[in-house]
Amino acid sequence: MIKVNKDFFYKFRSLIGLFLLIIVLSILSERFFTFSNFTNIFRQTTLNALMAVGMTFVIITGGIDLSVGSIYAFSGAVTAGLLVNNINVWFALPIGLLIGGTIGTINGLLITKAKFPPFISTLAMMTIMRGGTLVFTNGQPITGLGDDFYHIGGGYIWIFPVPVLITIGIFIIAYIILTKYRIGRYLYAVGANEGAAMLSGINTHIVKTMAYGMSGLLSALSGIIIASRLNSAQPTAGQGAELDAIAAVVLGGTSLSGGQGGVVGTIIGALIIGILNNGLNILNVSPFYQLIAKGAVILIAISFDKKEDH
Repeated sequence: MIKVNKDFFYKFRSLIGLFLLIIVLSILSERFFTFSNFTNIFRQTTLNALMAVGMTFVIITGGIDLSVGSIYAFSGAVTAGLLVNNINVWFALPIGLLIGGTIGTINGLLITKAKFPPFISTLAMMTIMRGGTLVFTNGQPITGLGDDFYHIGGGYIWIFPVPVLITIGIFIIAYIILTKYRIGRYLYAVGANEGAAMLSGINTHIVKTMAYGMSGLLSALSGIIIASRLNSAQPTAGQGAELDAIAAVVLGGTSLSGGQGGVVGTIIGALIIGILNNGLNILNVSPFYQLIAKGAVILIAISFDKKEDH
């Protein structure tokens, strides 16, 4: 009986943690459990959730992507730059997304073809793209992006924020890819044992490159959404975003060793991060202590990951 309870806890630990966090914060502050606050949480969580979904693809293959925050900033800045130069919003958006997907694909090629370690390759790309953003913006925000663009990040469809609906759509697509299509099985196979996957006929280079391309694409989408919501592109946007994305994936139960996990857990992990940030802000906890709390939560999640590996 104890074993069953332990297995149940490990399987649903992220969901259990989410509910416990909601209960504790609801007790500590009457301002937390309100419709307006949860709408705010969902809107804020979308940015991390989108990057974390892309990161899930990468981590399932046994990789890591440290460049997502810089891709987020650069794609948002380029899209904003096009808009202030009177480029139509529906032309600027695909270009911004294409830039993110292309940078992610370059990451994948550096890792698969040039044989660079994922950590080093994406760390270098993180630095390059951050520098590229500062050069492109001259270190200044790009503002005045127009009402049509604002609707993407700040608008509503009925009572639902548009970014939340976008995130739900991306989540459904990612879930279908991972669970219903052959490419999803290939991603898990590469993460579980790349050598065996290669011997079974899987083109592991294409699979891994696609994962990094997806990560770059969704990082770009997230960066475009925040630029839209703020009606400006900030050159420092996305700093530290890669840590939140990785934390959401790990909290959701995806193993850093690769080969297991999924986007359902990642969305739960992103909600945990978003609710933790929101609750600590409501409780007026110092940002310094918030970082400590977030780091502690990540360590706890990794400890569970290690236990599962054993």
